Amino acid sequence: MPRPIALQTLASCPIDLFRRRDSPHADRHVRAGRWVSVTYGVYAEAEAWRTLAPWERYLVRVHATSLRWPDAVFVREAAAALRGLPVFGEPTHVHVASTPERTSRAVSGARIHTARRLPEFDEIGGLLVATPRETVVDIARSQHHAIGLALASAAMRADPYLAADALREANAGRLSSRGRRHALWVFDRATGVLESTLEAVSLAAIEWLGFPAPELQRTFVGSGVEDDLRTDFWWKYAATAGEADGDKKYRDRDAVAILAERRARDARLLERGVRATVHWGWFDTTNVDPLRAALLAAGLRQERLEDVTELRSMKRLLTPRSHDRA
Repeated sequence: MPRPIALQTLASCPIDLFRRRDSPHADRHVRAGRWVSVTYGVYAEAEAWRTLAPWERYLVRVHATSLRWPDAVFVREAAAALRGLPVFGEPTHVHVASTPERTSRAVSGARIHTARRLPEFDEIGGLLVATPRETVVDIARSQHHAIGLALASAAMRADPYLAADALREANAGRLSSRGRRHALWVFDRATGVLESTLEAVSLAAIEWLGFPAPELQRTFVGSGVEDDLRTDFWWKYAATAGEADGDKKYRDRDAVAILAERRARDARLLERGVRATVHWGWFDTTNVDPLRAALLAAGLRQERLEDVTELRSMKRLLTPRSHDRA
């Protein structure tokens, strides 16, 4: 069955790249501060580079690496970036896979992984990119559970044929057992119903905070089709809805208008039996304390002890700066 177009379209490089051979004065441009070195022999304009978010810089580095190694198979976060799947912050390495003829090593910001069997991959826009299934399994095995859940859910949302059972099968079939059990937590919870990275991270945080599992994407029917309202999370026992409001939803909009729109929508939910609607953003979720306080204030009860280890590591990894891909 063909893969959805969304996952077969290469994410383009956000800014222009220049190779050393394109300019006899590359070193002069770097010394003058006009260019920055992205990887060995590949440059970008410094001003354009400074405007990029961390994950955008990473995508630029992936494209720069492809100019050096056009026959490489991009895997892990590099594959995720090229397919437009979530990338958190700016990963240290651009990951590529190779056969044992090469040596596993780190060079010029790239990490070469050698294996007897290359991962499944597609050719997209002239580049070799690991399939979404291979990419999700790699990340689920090696990264924090919140990151793995966000990536798996995004891939399942983009590809309705990518099921959790297929991910479990691929995970079990790997020759290496490293990370196999770690990944199962992700596959037991991943769902294409989640509509954003923030929703996925929120779902993980809600579980680790000890609150009961919410119903996802609950629709409240109005008098007409256009009057239906849907909430990200719903706790029926407390008649409470939750809305994970990512920054992108409100970017470049007037704050007063946003608040007025939110209050009007909450009032319409109130008419449909929603006693309270809790709103939170990226910082509230990853910093943990604001999300806990908001849910408790809305009348939700913690039914389990908090998973302090998961919460602390999530806070350490995801709170700093602008990591919101929601």
